[in-house]
Amino acid sequence: MFIEIAFIVTAIKFFFMPLYHSTDFEVHRNWLAVTHNLSYDKWYYDTTSEWTLDYPPFFAWLEYFLSHIAKYFDPEMLKVENINYKSDMTVMFQRLSVIALDCVFIYAAKRCSSAISNGNLLVYILLITNPGLLMVDHIHFQYNGFLFGILLLSIGSMIRCNFITSALWFAILLNFKHIFLYIAPVYVVYLLRVYCFTISSTDGVPTPWSTFSFGNLIKLGLAVLSVFSLSFGPFIDQIPQLISRLFPFKRGLCHAYWAPNFWALYNFADKVLQQLCLKLGIEFTSPEASMTGGLVKEYNHAILPTITPTITFILTVLSMLPALVKLWHLGADKRYRSMSFVRCLTICATCSFMFGWHVHEKAILMIIIPLTFLSVLGRADAKAYLYLSTLGHYSLFPLLFHKNLLPIKVFMLFTHSALAFHHLPLIYEVPKTKTNKSSGFQTLSGPEKCLSMHLNGLIIIFIYENVVHSALGLDKTLPFLPLMITSVYCAVGVFLFWISYYTYFLTFNTNKIPTFPTNTMSRFTLQKDK
Repeated sequence: MFIEIAFIVTAIKFFFMPLYHSTDFEVHRNWLAVTHNLSYDKWYYDTTSEWTLDYPPFFAWLEYFLSHIAKYFDPEMLKVENINYKSDMTVMFQRLSVIALDCVFIYAAKRCSSAISNGNLLVYILLITNPGLLMVDHIHFQYNGFLFGILLLSIGSMIRCNFITSALWFAILLNFKHIFLYIAPVYVVYLLRVYCFTISSTDGVPTPWSTFSFGNLIKLGLAVLSVFSLSFGPFIDQIPQLISRLFPFKRGLCHAYWAPNFWALYNFADKVLQQLCLKLGIEFTSPEASMTGGLVKEYNHAILPTITPTITFILTVLSMLPALVKLWHLGADKRYRSMSFVRCLTICATCSFMFGWHVHEKAILMIIIPLTFLSVLGRADAKAYLYLSTLGHYSLFPLLFHKNLLPIKVFMLFTHSALAFHHLPLIYEVPKTKTNKSSGFQTLSGPEKCLSMHLNGLIIIFIYENVVHSALGLDKTLPFLPLMITSVYCAVGVFLFWISYYTYFLTFNTNKIPTFPTNTMSRFTLQKDK
């Protein structure tokens, strides 16, 4: 069944090959050319194209490897000076490379889902049919599936208590794409707690006694350092240049299309205050209108204080601290620590999404992917997944802005959401009794009803963006208004999700019997690999 589903999903991806692709297509074509023609000591210095190499060394070597296959499709794509080159064979190769590398994600999804004894097939299907990955990788064009596959391999190893293997996979991931640094603190705290401390326990319940293992710390350090040495070793003389490429802070607080995070709300508030000041006759220093002009650059707010990278870093760290402290305490309890690790991973990914510098809208997938895994492990996790998956994937719609793509992205989101909304509640159904006349997700709390109402509001947003806005003729005078509305509306939803799920994690009490229909941890098959 798993293999058949993988074949069907892979076959669907071939139909996306002739569709629109973004500037990321030229980005990766240029990287193929740079790594193929220049010696590695010049990779991070080349400026022939505006799309300079700004991923860690492992990804650069991946491009180098792919370039030696690409030359058999069309050698012209490997000429550095061929800016914006996209022959039919170039498009075919680029698309095929994403599909081929997706095998890592499919394998990792199968391996990770196999750690669950109940709902593993559903998790596998939800992962490999993720509409966000289909939209971003196979239409918009990127390699996120391959990267998230490595993340799932790391998570799967961690769940099976193969801590060194998990650390190795995560170190490899960081050297493919450094954005995953945001969730590195979760790995640091968890590995220190469960691997470097030997916890005395009785039937999984921790006791006050624990000893620190310097041997385990050394093994862990050597494993991680070996990966970084292999990656950065050849570039040791270029570290300052490499770092400047990996962390280009001059790109500004927000991406061209505001990611639905705290800064979208902040920017919107600044815009509203500008209009109020204009009406009240209050003078202020007016910045360029680039925040809604689709440009990527540094920007000074007109009314509110201008945000710097340092501020975003401090807010991100501070927002993560309570979750990391909670993880440290939960890590002592063998019954719940694996699930707590993935939950904390999800929360810290949300913190970085909410407060990080120059966050891309695609980063929402860093939250949705681990939350997908959790969706069959707890009722609260499932409800959180259903909400954020629908909202987060909808927030990616503006990436595919061509009108002919509207039916495709709506169909992908609708079918995936229908699958999740139908099958996830079935896992949590309990027998109806005289005192319990409901089952599944029929009973919603007050906050959950608010989230449900907010989710229904997407219908109104969708109708306005695709019908009303152009009907009123605003598509010519205010072309970026729909983008702002989508971003701000979804940002409110992500913020509500962050608060509710964070509260649930912080108040999770291992001393009380969980309110799930079955013992959650019985759904894990916590066995080390043979």
